[in-house]
Amino acid sequence: MLAARSQHTTLASRRRSRRDHPVLRIAAALLLSALLVSCSDKHPTAGPHAVTRTFIRHGQSTCNASGLVDTSVPGPGLTALGRMQALTMADRFSDNHYDGVFASTMIRTQQTANFLAHRLNEPVTVLAGLREIEGGASEGKPESLAAPVTFGAVDKWLMGQRDVRIPGSIDGNEFDKRFDEAVKSIYDSGDRQPVAFSHGAAIAVWALMNVKNPRVDLLHTQPLPNTGYVVVCGDPAEGWTLVDWNGTKP
Repeated sequence: MLAARSQHTTLASRRRSRRDHPVLRIAAALLLSALLVSCSDKHPTAGPHAVTRTFIRHGQSTCNASGLVDTSVPGPGLTALGRMQALTMADRFSDNHYDGVFASTMIRTQQTANFLAHRLNEPVTVLAGLREIEGGASEGKPESLAAPVTFGAVDKWLMGQRDVRIPGSIDGNEFDKRFDEAVKSIYDSGDRQPVAFSHGAAIAVWALMNVKNPRVDLLHTQPLPNTGYVVVCGDPAEGWTLVDWNGTKP
């Protein structure tokens, strides 16, 4: 939804070009693989049932390409570029041996997840709580107009004012509750190294609202690009620790 705005800047394009270099892709994949070795081994304070969880944003959707907000369910699918991004993502992450694949009720996440799920020979489990934050009154409007309205509320959520409501949409408590329910369902599945496909704003906001070591500046300075990822370690009872924000260490 919101993170797509960064893809229309020249600076972001240059950064993506550097990240897309084959050598850098391999290095990033090796780094991520190392991070996923063992949550409890790498974090001695983690509980005995701690898991490493990777959240991945979907590939470019038709609403991303148009620049219009569309948070409807099931919503639009991937563009041709989005499918290529999903294929590249599957190439990059397939060696990480995820043992469970999850996606939101929105078509763009399921289509993205299918590429990696096929490589892993795993089914895609759909969870409603992973869906994007609703645009509300901004639905159908250009993201350039919607972003200040939505981020105005989200920034307050991250400051603890979770009762603030996005106009025509949900408040921080409602969002956090439903995403938490999805996170708990993934944990209850027993998978120790699951991957969940969700949306740029939903992934970023949930992580920054729930990890013990939030870097709230990342929401604005490093919004997640299409197929960008966030890795957290922990469990619902003991809490979560941010491990990797699309290649940036907290």
